[in-house]
Amino acid sequence: MSQGQPRRPQAQGEALPDQPIRYGDVFDVSGELARRPVAPRDAALLQSAEQAVLGQTKKGGPAAVLQSAAALNARAGHVGKGQVTGPTADAGATVTEAELAGRRVVSESVGGQVVARFVTPAAVVLADPPGALDQDAVTIGRALEAVAATVGDKPVDQSDAAAVQAAEMCATGASVTAPGGVSAAAQAAADHNARAARDEDKVKLRDVLSDAREKLPADKGATAVDAERVVSAEIRNKLDMATTPSGVGEAVTAAARLNQERP
Repeated sequence: MSQGQPRRPQAQGEALPDQPIRYGDVFDVSGELARRPVAPRDAALLQSAEQAVLGQTKKGGPAAVLQSAAALNARAGHVGKGQVTGPTADAGATVTEAELAGRRVVSESVGGQVVARFVTPAAVVLADPPGALDQDAVTIGRALEAVAATVGDKPVDQSDAAAVQAAEMCATGASVTAPGGVSAAAQAAADHNARAARDEDKVKLRDVLSDAREKLPADKGATAVDAERVVSAEIRNKLDMATTPSGVGEAVTAAARLNQERP
């Protein structure tokens, strides 16, 4: 079964759910697990597994979604604060990581069922000193322009816009994007394309990124940290949780890898 984005539990204001939030409400799972309410120890187990394998709890990832659902269930009295579901107690929560054909595949399971699978570029190996500091390093702006040259015919969607936004903030060091910049153009294109009925009427990546360096208020060499941030933004906004081949996340990762491997 293809695993898509976890569905965040929705709370209406301060109102607590009348019915418990079940696994089937937030993940594409089946059988007994789908019918079970999300419990606090389930979330804690998956958080521990993410920390052990990934070094962190992913923002908007499965453990974060479980934590949110479990907290709502506990506050509403549907589950106890130390409760664990039967399937999770039996099979636990696991995170596995593998590299296949140059791509990193992370699978997360609870109660013996896969609840999420992420497909991203292979991680960039850090070097000391990092080549991203060199004057001739591959910049984030150049990486964005490479996307226009390779997959420029792809219509801009929200995952592209989110990745470009992260890339611009990495390049500038700012916590907000610049009006009239490449991120603003990407978001406007994604909004337009969401309303466009025909592909020929949609704004393409080349229309937004071909002159990215001119649109960026500042630019810098891509680093492993930048690559991770851009990839995370992209997959959080894709249903299949996989980066676009040769897209924004992969281009920034490739730039960071070149910089790190630079002698």
